[in-house]
Amino acid sequence: MQKNWQKLKSNVNLRERFLLREKIVDSIRLFFKSQHFHEVETPLMTSYPPTDPYFDLFETTLELPNGQTQAAYFYTSPEYSLKKLLAADFGNIFEICKTFRNKESLGGMHNPEFTIMEFYRINANYFDVMADFEKMLFFICQTLQINAKRFVYQSKNYDLTPPYPKFSVAELFSKYLHLSADEFLALKPLKKKAASLNYDLSSLANLSPNLAWEELYNQLFLNEIESQLAQFNQPVLVYDYPAVQATLARKTAADPRFAERFEVYLAGMELGNAFGELIDPVVQKRGLRHDLQVRRQLGKKDQKIDQDFLAALESGLPPCSGMAVGIDRLIMLFADVGDIDDVLLFPASQIFTDAETHS
Repeated sequence: MQKNWQKLKSNVNLRERFLLREKIVDSIRLFFKSQHFHEVETPLMTSYPPTDPYFDLFETTLELPNGQTQAAYFYTSPEYSLKKLLAADFGNIFEICKTFRNKESLGGMHNPEFTIMEFYRINANYFDVMADFEKMLFFICQTLQINAKRFVYQSKNYDLTPPYPKFSVAELFSKYLHLSADEFLALKPLKKKAASLNYDLSSLANLSPNLAWEELYNQLFLNEIESQLAQFNQPVLVYDYPAVQATLARKTAADPRFAERFEVYLAGMELGNAFGELIDPVVQKRGLRHDLQVRRQLGKKDQKIDQDFLAALESGLPPCSGMAVGIDRLIMLFADVGDIDDVLLFPASQIFTDAETHS
């Protein structure tokens, strides 16, 4: 397999594609600094990782000079650290950093080590953050001198000028699966719909009702809804997710079965995930405990709650909303490539695939 550095050595025309990263990151920094955000830097390694039930962690061991050891984990997100800084009255902040998730596929739209930009705006709701994302994406187009109205990706034309279409999860289930909120939030009607679409339900037999519901929900959303969102010629903002899928988000005032979470999709890719942040330490602790319970049900390694994170919430977090954006996927769009390996100088597929050969 020819590595990317070798491709660059033999084909200097590829250099411009890989240098897009620098231009886009510079553009993002310029945008947020012009909005009076502070850029911060937080650790990549922690003793208490996030409790998300579906993330697999990279674990190592911290060895101290006195011989003591402690488990250490590479962060899947800098969220906890950034919220501690919000509690310290840092104001609007953002960070561009590496994050890590184990058991990710190599190539396609995934890499186990990837770059995100995470930002938090105080005294703002999640619709304010939607507007931030829209403005940021348009700003990148302006910086790169790209016509946002006629943006081309993989031979299809897109319009990146704000505002973008916005749909609640309930609207999408009604539109594409003809299910009301009462129906898609319940296991029985969800199973009935999946059976009518010829889904194999045999894998649900050994799952608890809650896990069976989440498995079906995820399958139907991925296959029946995300595929429809890919047909839009603009980015699409999907908001108000089921509360059980947004432990770190506030519940919506209109219906507490849903939470103030949104994701943005373009060309079949999820580009970012955002919350109207939950700042109540009591409710947050309850949600984290529930996540740990789900991890046990899934057979994943048990974790402990980051008490320092809860202490930050107890000390007082300002009302805020935040978002994490996948930088590598943004670069894929602007580079007009369909594989993340084509925008990473050293993708994991080229580092680990033939590791044995050179050992």
